[in-house]
Amino acid sequence: MVKEIERAGIPVVHICTIVPISLTVGANRIVPAVAIPHPLGNPTLSKDDEKKLRRGIVEKALKALQTEVHGQTVFDK
Repeated sequence: MVKEIERAGIPVVHICTIVPISLTVGANRIVPAVAIPHPLGNPTLSKDDEKKLRRGIVEKALKALQTEVHGQTVFDK
């Protein structure tokens, strides 16, 4: 689905827990998530720390959307 949306000219970010799968399916902008049961959070953190974690992942994804890429790129920093 990611490749088809990009083919239509809409940039897409694939937030995923298993980066090799995203690479296999051909996603161009990949942002690693936390873990399979909680991709955008960590229930063991305090409410404030989890909010910071989630915000960081979403901000990274928004930055990835704004970045021109040539081929597959993993935004892990």
